[in-house]
Amino acid sequence: MLAVTIAVWGIFIFALVSLVKASPENGGSGISGMHFLMLFGAIFIGTFLMPGFFVIQPNMARVCTLFGAYKGSIKQDGFHWANPFMSKRAVSLRAQTLNGERLKVNDAVGNPVEIAMIVVWQVENTYRAVFDVENFAQYVALQSETALRHSASSHPYDAGDDQISLMRHTEEVSQHLKIEVQEKLERAGIRVLETRLSHLAYAPEIAGVMLRKQQAAAVIAARQKIVDGAVGMVEMALIRLAEKNIVDLDPERKAAMVTNLMVVLCSESAAQPVLNTGTLYP
Repeated sequence: MLAVTIAVWGIFIFALVSLVKASPENGGSGISGMHFLMLFGAIFIGTFLMPGFFVIQPNMARVCTLFGAYKGSIKQDGFHWANPFMSKRAVSLRAQTLNGERLKVNDAVGNPVEIAMIVVWQVENTYRAVFDVENFAQYVALQSETALRHSASSHPYDAGDDQISLMRHTEEVSQHLKIEVQEKLERAGIRVLETRLSHLAYAPEIAGVMLRKQQAAAVIAARQKIVDGAVGMVEMALIRLAEKNIVDLDPERKAAMVTNLMVVLCSESAAQPVLNTGTLYP
């Protein structure tokens, strides 16, 4: 079509030169209707063909419609020509990132949390993206928000290792979120490449309470380890004393020794021992 267009404009130049040479002022035989036919015909055809040329960059597409009828999508990059009466809408096939806003939702146990996510997506089906939804970019944002709310309300913020939680199992939550977002965007011909949580925290109104709860859980866990270690050390001390026959203790003295050792091992501050320099028995 580029060669045809150049040929048409060549005919226009030839017709214009012939028209000038054929005029009586230049000694010609006179201007005929063929000269005007060639001249105006070349102008009309050339003007019609020129708007049909367009360029497609890499990872871009043009959705072509002719008088409201879909005629196809051009995805190959380069220099193209199409019917000038066609409407050619540009659609990007490049990966795009949606940085979602922070949402306040209730998790599976009713705690209000703030959560946000990032969605990496691209257009896969240009027909669906343009004609099945009104605005596919806005559709991606709204459906991603809906999927995030549903996923956040399906899992607790924090739980044990036997239950998937938002804080401890980010990979599993992201994968579940990707599947759910993909299902919602299938109508628009969108392919989801990746989803990630970009923000996760308790809502401000309960953040202080939850922080104290976490601190208390950490203190309990630490105390449990301290007690387990102290019991083991006391048991080891009694066994070693019995094996070495260092001292023979009756049950009452053993109980006193266990009490003293537990106080020393479990106390947060340094113990102040009282040394008995006399006999064990009064």
